[in-house]
Amino acid sequence: MSRDFWISSGHHLMDRTEGGGLAVTPDFLKAYLARPEMAPVPESCANERQLYRDLLADPLMQVDKARLATLADPDGRENYEVLLGFRDHLAAQPSLEAGYLSLMRKGVGRVPRLFLDQMVHLILRNMLDGETDPFKLRAAECLFREQKVSISEGGILLADEETVEHRSKTGGFGGLGQLLAESGTKPRAVDLDVLNEENADRYWERSDQFDMVLDASFTRPGLDALCRVLERWVWHFMQVKVAIQPVQTIRDERWVWHVGLDAEATKILNAMWQGEEVPQADLARVLSLFRLEFADPADMADHVAGRPVYLAMAMTHDRLLRLKPQNLLLGLPFAREGVQ
Repeated sequence: MSRDFWISSGHHLMDRTEGGGLAVTPDFLKAYLARPEMAPVPESCANERQLYRDLLADPLMQVDKARLATLADPDGRENYEVLLGFRDHLAAQPSLEAGYLSLMRKGVGRVPRLFLDQMVHLILRNMLDGETDPFKLRAAECLFREQKVSISEGGILLADEETVEHRSKTGGFGGLGQLLAESGTKPRAVDLDVLNEENADRYWERSDQFDMVLDASFTRPGLDALCRVLERWVWHFMQVKVAIQPVQTIRDERWVWHVGLDAEATKILNAMWQGEEVPQADLARVLSLFRLEFADPADMADHVAGRPVYLAMAMTHDRLLRLKPQNLLLGLPFAREGVQ
């Protein structure tokens, strides 16, 4: 029996399309209106309050520039412009997946990064519906939440950066911990659990807490789980089957294509491919290398058909991992565009 997870994604507010994607609904759009950035404040003018009420009643209501111009607060006007532009983009697409892919291809414009991460969260929740392996679900978190990297004795541990930041301030004691921190008293450190076979079943009850650590070391289940999630991500959007495996080095005299899974890895792979000498400090920031192969070479662009694609992920200088899942959709040498 499948179990629910990531309730905070808001997947219960969405409908499914015939193609298996997510259909944007009025209830989903209302959730954006409920964000604190959008709710009126005591200083909000009457026009802004009325606009807010009208949109809650009809989230797809058209709002022209003239009406936005009547809002007294310039920040409020900008917030509505951004939100309504995002809403109109999604409403014009056949699915949330199509809306995401379109944004990635054409440029995100003024869409906040938070909105993009929320889209990935939702899409992954849809893609992984019915999944029973907590390792895959925890690995998938890396695609929409920044990870703090810890390296010890060759092991690579990924912890949710926001959770680490919160725990470092409160020591796990919530408001009490915050008061202690503000008073200069250092709260007791609270260790996060590393996901393993013994505690994996606890993931379900904690999935929205984002407080379990993923061991992404070479040969460990966490890294394998990430590979499987990335394979499914490609299939979900492009209906192209690929196989991804971790590798320790790239030894290929006919290296023809690569994709960085984040900005840091992209820069490092580009330099390596061009034959530049990459500083050892930069190489040390590479957490994993991967070899990706298309199951059917016909799905690849003709000039690279049948050749492997190399991937990498790397941490920043301050030990953060910021994966960009769109890189696989935009960077792989597909023979055709996805039709999600």
